[in-house]
Amino acid sequence: MEKNDQIANFEKIYLLYFSKMKYFAKVYVLSEEEAENIVQDVFAELWEKRDIRFEYDNLVAYLFVSTKNRCLNYLRHQTMKQESADKIQEEYKLTLQAGINSLEVLNLDFLSDPNGVEEKLKKALDTLPERCRQIFVMSKIKNKKQKEIAEELQISPHTVETQMGIAYRRLRKELKQYFTLVLAICFY
Repeated sequence: MEKNDQIANFEKIYLLYFSKMKYFAKVYVLSEEEAENIVQDVFAELWEKRDIRFEYDNLVAYLFVSTKNRCLNYLRHQTMKQESADKIQEEYKLTLQAGINSLEVLNLDFLSDPNGVEEKLKKALDTLPERCRQIFVMSKIKNKKQKEIAEELQISPHTVETQMGIAYRRLRKELKQYFTLVLAICFY
């Protein structure tokens, strides 16, 4: 078959079935734009397979099956996207609720005592191992960089990082709900 004959046959098929396939797809995907995209993909695939000779019955079946399969893929993808969005939204709601709960029980009475914050921090720092406390103080109170601390103490920067992690975990445990507040007041 010549190229002009192939183009003419394809145009005929396109004009005859495009709107029917689009209607069929729209019933399931609900979006006119998505239905059109799906059917355009089906016809693009048909054009790529133009060397295959379809009998009329096979062509109709091919168009419906291809459109059905693309609709299924689209709907499955949309379902997965929606489930992911729902999960993210639920996690965000839980984070917000935890923030609300935390702030509702936060007792700020100790702030009225000028020594209250320092007292809580000093007690918490005293629970740290000596080297860990030394590194934390050098970092947060003396504002030294991890590299400087490592050089001064003749240890690796990784050790400094590890000790800071230990300090934060222990201080968070020791200070409980005051941890963020104490850090904000004392170090930032």
